[in-house]
Amino acid sequence: MSEPLVQPAPRSAELPDSRRRTLTKGRWTRRNISRNWEMYLMVLLPVAWLIVFMYLPMYGNVIAFKRFVPARGILGSDWIGFDHFIRFFQSFKFREIMWNTFYLNAYDLVFGFPIPIVLALILHYAPWQRYRKTVQMVTYAPHFISTVVMVGIIMKLFSQRIGLLNVGLLQFGLQEVNFLGDASWFPHVYVWTGIWQSMGWGAIIFLAALAAVDPELHESAKVDGATIWRRMWHIDIPGILPVIIILLILRSGQILNIGFEKVFLMQNPLNIGASEVVDTYVYKVGLASRSPNFSYATAIGLFKNLLAFLLLLAVNRISKRLSETSLW
Repeated sequence: MSEPLVQPAPRSAELPDSRRRTLTKGRWTRRNISRNWEMYLMVLLPVAWLIVFMYLPMYGNVIAFKRFVPARGILGSDWIGFDHFIRFFQSFKFREIMWNTFYLNAYDLVFGFPIPIVLALILHYAPWQRYRKTVQMVTYAPHFISTVVMVGIIMKLFSQRIGLLNVGLLQFGLQEVNFLGDASWFPHVYVWTGIWQSMGWGAIIFLAALAAVDPELHESAKVDGATIWRRMWHIDIPGILPVIIILLILRSGQILNIGFEKVFLMQNPLNIGASEVVDTYVYKVGLASRSPNFSYATAIGLFKNLLAFLLLLAVNRISKRLSETSLW
């Protein structure tokens, strides 16, 4: 007899192992989606928002390599390659902008990162519950102050004539200081007001990590006569060290992303030498100038993000080698 024209489909036992695993995984996925379709439906909206507002706009980075003309559109504009990047590297503002951005972020990282850890340890060992809750409320509250209101408070506090600090200096017979007009004072005012505003909120995650430390370790240390300081150093800090390392890696990836609002609102012609950072410069050349250059501003922003990404990879790799803790 002649063989049939259509061969019967092979049974699952006759399929190769890789093909069988693929089919099994596909069936499991479809079954999981059908059973938990409500959860997938809830996730659909955030994922759609992420794609529409975070990933699709990345296509606009193409104008960093073009002489973008809005009337001609992205595809119709002329391709010029790396001309905008070279122009930025050769600009007389390049060194000043990059240094100010790096210095402010490094300053904030060195002093602003450990302080929430110290605050969390203090609150964790606070003997009185009422005192602990009061300190938590006082330190958390500034986080919810908007940037505009915060800068207004800074202006009133550090004003040369009517500021509370200068009034206090005059009362003690000292000379008033122009905190907001002196470029050398700008980094200190910017960083320490930011630490005051964010340290309580930043301590929340460390308090949660401290709560997960095994209490039996503390009980054993107490039996051995260990003081609070030794328990902090030998139990608490090693216990939350993975969390500290992960947050430090994430923070290092943002070392060039200082933000825009607070720096721009505190900026004036007297402190411009210390307050001009990448984000404010991008705003000025890309939007605020009489002839805005969207391509040039996009090139600067793309360079900053690429540099931050490479820094994140480097810090993550160093952390993985030294402590075996990393993001991936």
